[in-house]
Amino acid sequence: MSKITKVVSRQIFDSRGMPTIETEIFCGNVSSTAICPSGASTGSYEAFEKRDITNKKYLGKSVFSAVSNVNKIISKKILNKNVHNQELIDSILIRLDGTKQKNKLGANAILSASIAVKKLSAKLKKIPLYKNFLIKKNFKLPFPLMNIINGGVHANNGLKIQEFMIRPDKAKTFSEAMNICFLVIQSLKKLLISKNLSTSVGDEGGFAPMISKNEEALKLISNAIKKAGFINGKDVSICLDVAANELFKNNKYAIDSKRYISYKDTISFYSKIIKRFKIKSIEDPFAENDWKSWSDLHRKEKKIQIVGDDLYVTNLQRLKKGFLYQSSNSILIKLNQIGTVSETLDVIRFAQNIGYSTIISHRSGDSEDTFISDLAVGTNSNQIKTGSLCRSERVAKFNQLLRIEADLIKNKNMAKMK
Repeated sequence: MSKITKVVSRQIFDSRGMPTIETEIFCGNVSSTAICPSGASTGSYEAFEKRDITNKKYLGKSVFSAVSNVNKIISKKILNKNVHNQELIDSILIRLDGTKQKNKLGANAILSASIAVKKLSAKLKKIPLYKNFLIKKNFKLPFPLMNIINGGVHANNGLKIQEFMIRPDKAKTFSEAMNICFLVIQSLKKLLISKNLSTSVGDEGGFAPMISKNEEALKLISNAIKKAGFINGKDVSICLDVAANELFKNNKYAIDSKRYISYKDTISFYSKIIKRFKIKSIEDPFAENDWKSWSDLHRKEKKIQIVGDDLYVTNLQRLKKGFLYQSSNSILIKLNQIGTVSETLDVIRFAQNIGYSTIISHRSGDSEDTFISDLAVGTNSNQIKTGSLCRSERVAKFNQLLRIEADLIKNKNMAKMK
């Protein structure tokens, strides 16, 4: 049986203890569930997350209206549809909402149904989920962008930059990549303890020490890489997510201190730390509508990965504009920024066709759902960004990739950076 026979949605909780939506879709006695993630640092062009702002019991954060939209509206429109026809079902969901940012039904309601359909299709075909995407052979595993120090809105410290990450460029297999990250993280933990700094973690599992200077965090990471026995910039690279939307006011930026400076001075700051700390990737270095600053940085720092997240919000039209402006060479992919699996795959296809690296990403409010791990492998994406080697909702994604690697034991080559 391949026709959808039942759709059930419910409110559950994410990794920040906030309500979120889970949808379960049935074909006869077989079912699959999907949990929608939620972001803290969000772009204004993202698809709409529907919450019950007047429900005081949950401080305006409950998702009962989104749940109701699935149970009472979406379910009626997709019952008896072929679960293997993802594009048809997603097109029904998009038309049913009828708004640009999915304001009517809520992208969280729509996405939970869309992902559950994709999962159930793979289950009924009796194939691993990663084989139910674009690539039919020669699957490769993504490099992890491992978050090791949290700042910004993900931690209660003074760091302006939101995420300090490492990428294990030396690794030839995903297992080796995880081993390298493990060693650097444990090395960093020892360094923090030796300096009487906290080893508590932020929303995405990276350490959240009470420090306020970006360069202090970068020095700690550089030293941790060295003490773990690796060479910074060769074996392991430092990567950043600035989340500049949060640090932008009156056409100026406060990336390194409370003082706001011009975009040209901000570019100079980036060039300085790129050279000093051998940084290989910077995500969201400027605000979501500051196209000129993006282009100027991209032209100046051609050898590093410039990643658009809030800039593109997994939206094909914004990606096309960014390509026209030569704003970056990489895109972060977040399913809930756009709201359906089909639209997400369209963006990935276009990005890869124009030579961008694609990075599949979690959100700061996530869950035990491991869909993005299979998505990363199934679309041959270059990297995956899913937090640190800490907190079970983050580790679940890495463990799923290890399982996929075991399934692909005869083809262990990792996706290489372009």
